[in-house]
Amino acid sequence: MSSTNPARGMRDFLPADVRKREYVIGVIKQVYESYGFEPLETPAVENIETLMGKYGDEGNQLIFKILKRGEKLDESLETGDGKRELADLALRYDLTVPLARVVANNRNDLPKFFKRYQIQPVWRADRPARGRFREFYQCDVDCIASESMVVEAEIIAAAGSILNILGFTDFVIRINHRRLLTAILDTCGIETEFHPAALVTLDKIDKIGSEGVTRELAERGISETSSERLLELFFSEYLDELFLADDNLEKLKRLRNFIGQNEDSIIALGDLEQILKFQISNFKLRIDPSLARGLSYYTGTIMEINVPDLAGSLGGGGRYDGLIGMFGKEQIPACGFSLGLERILVVMEERGMFPPEIAEATPADVLVTISSEETVADSLKLANQLRAAGLRVTLYPQADKEDKQWKYANSIGAPWICTVRSEDIAEGKVSFQNLKTRERYREPLDQVAAKIKIA
Repeated sequence: MSSTNPARGMRDFLPADVRKREYVIGVIKQVYESYGFEPLETPAVENIETLMGKYGDEGNQLIFKILKRGEKLDESLETGDGKRELADLALRYDLTVPLARVVANNRNDLPKFFKRYQIQPVWRADRPARGRFREFYQCDVDCIASESMVVEAEIIAAAGSILNILGFTDFVIRINHRRLLTAILDTCGIETEFHPAALVTLDKIDKIGSEGVTRELAERGISETSSERLLELFFSEYLDELFLADDNLEKLKRLRNFIGQNEDSIIALGDLEQILKFQISNFKLRIDPSLARGLSYYTGTIMEINVPDLAGSLGGGGRYDGLIGMFGKEQIPACGFSLGLERILVVMEERGMFPPEIAEATPADVLVTISSEETVADSLKLANQLRAAGLRVTLYPQADKEDKQWKYANSIGAPWICTVRSEDIAEGKVSFQNLKTRERYREPLDQVAAKIKIA
């Protein structure tokens, strides 16, 4: 007998789960649209060359590849081609690279500054864990064609507003800059060719600690001397104090003194200073020089949102000014942020953050019974009349004993039940009851909906 469980890392969503997801998605859409972002959707499947080479070596390994079909697959197998040649399509890994492809392909049809939001599933061949799945939704917001730090400030404000509306009060928005990290790696003597690998490892500091970082840096070919200098930098008491300090302007001053003046540090620290200047919300914003963000396409500011009781982040993003140019001749600046729907839902569920009307939602306001085959038409008529009045109505699908229909109404949480009996029909009336208060009513057919609404 085959298993009834979904594939590992995938999930079924029952009605209560779907309602909670739709509630969070509704808040996200409302806020994104209030900032002037437009909706966009892209296919689940992309050409494999669209995705490969955009996420670094580790990202490439997590892409779900789709085998060629029919004769093309047979031909690849017969010619002994490598594994990569057996696949020509892949499930999208994120929503940013597909956006870059769309912009490059439709540049003349889009506004000068294209602001889009996108809420769709993505797939990664990752190891499932708490809040981490192989299929999950990303809720992206991006602004294309502006180099101004106003973009970062607005994206941070939008993401923070969403979390505030959902009820989060203890989140921290951490920001850093890729060019600041470049300056730090240069200071530690790490050669440019090893920068991407070092950044991927640094992105795991809070997960694997100093020993894990040391081991992984060595595996990636970074010299012991450079690794020691980097670890000394990121695990020293001086830097602990620097990274965790609440005074961001003082932090920038110390970083200038620590790294010195070079092109990367001047640009990076200048950008971060502007974001602080433009930030008018009261969200807790923290400059964190240890924040790396592992994806290789980031070029400037990087951002991440964290809460105390979740390993990993609720969302992250940054500036990727070189990505769109990989699909065309024009280099177009861009910046975006992605909220992780699954992680938000996990934390909200564990903390009991959903409003009662969502957490305790029922599929219907009223259940209409069917007492006999002769009264089916009357039950249908009543159900449709109540729906026309704006009520959510479920019709018991067959004639049955009254106690069974009442039991079913209680099982689905319907607060009202309308019992259609032949003796009531003869008088043009309906018997109905509030299942919470146990109050009973018997009213003319055209007055039932009004009575239920005001009760």
